[in-house]
Amino acid sequence: MTRAGIRTLAVDVAPDVQLWTEARGAADASPLLLIMGAQASGLAWPEEFVDALAARHRVIRYDHRDVGRSTWSYDERPYRITDLAEDALAVLDAHGVERAHIVGMSLGGMLAQLLLADHPDRFLSATLIGTCALSARPLVEADGTETAVAELPGIDPRVLEMWAQPVEDHGLEAELDRRVAHWRLLSGEELPFHADEMRERERRIIEHAGRYDVSTAHGRADHSGMDRTEELARNTVPTLVTDASAEPVFPRPHARHIAQVIGNARTVAMPGMGHALPRECLRPLAEAVLEHAAAASAAPTGS
Repeated sequence: MTRAGIRTLAVDVAPDVQLWTEARGAADASPLLLIMGAQASGLAWPEEFVDALAARHRVIRYDHRDVGRSTWSYDERPYRITDLAEDALAVLDAHGVERAHIVGMSLGGMLAQLLLADHPDRFLSATLIGTCALSARPLVEADGTETAVAELPGIDPRVLEMWAQPVEDHGLEAELDRRVAHWRLLSGEELPFHADEMRERERRIIEHAGRYDVSTAHGRADHSGMDRTEELARNTVPTLVTDASAEPVFPRPHARHIAQVIGNARTVAMPGMGHALPRECLRPLAEAVLEHAAAASAAPTGS
């Protein structure tokens, strides 16, 4: 279906499993794939951000399995997290894309790392937002001090406490209240939190999905087999890592660690940003992604 330059396409990724996908921007523009985090719809990418990227790229976003309009299948057909990375390739294939820029947030950033490690020939650049490295290599400071991965800062206890609480059905408005409270925690404390905007974004996501219950599939899926230490060290795809100062899920110095253990990676500062995409960060984040993608496209092949 095509509407005002936006094309949606259902993509088969497994027997009886379809993903909702959307492409926006000029058909002949360089493709850019957006991969959201666990249990997050493709619509969690703010429209302003998608439009900014679509000014120069054909932007593709989608709903994971058990999210939004895609098939909710885990209870009947369990899958591994690594399968979700292969889903991203299926989305590119369905849209006729041979090579793309990729932007992944949270779990989406982990899936992007799997793709860089396993299918580097399919990607022109990568941007990783609010995630952690799929590497066992320690963080090394300038003085040679090493910090093991297990000793890097963990998730804010307030976030963990909220994640541990069961999600009960008390109606649509109560669910919107819960989601807004969740995003308030994830946003950190350095920028203003725009509760009304977040509530309307979540309302659109619920309307898009046609349901307001929340799947736990991604948390229950098999997370084994995700280490890509050696492959990521050999990476040559230009990779940008956002260093968000208010990040409560993968706090500093996770971004610096990622940039150390992934070849051809560097960080970009995102002052005030947490584990969310607030209005104040959309323009600088879009500019960073666009500049990074442009530089990667202009670089000599193999650099």
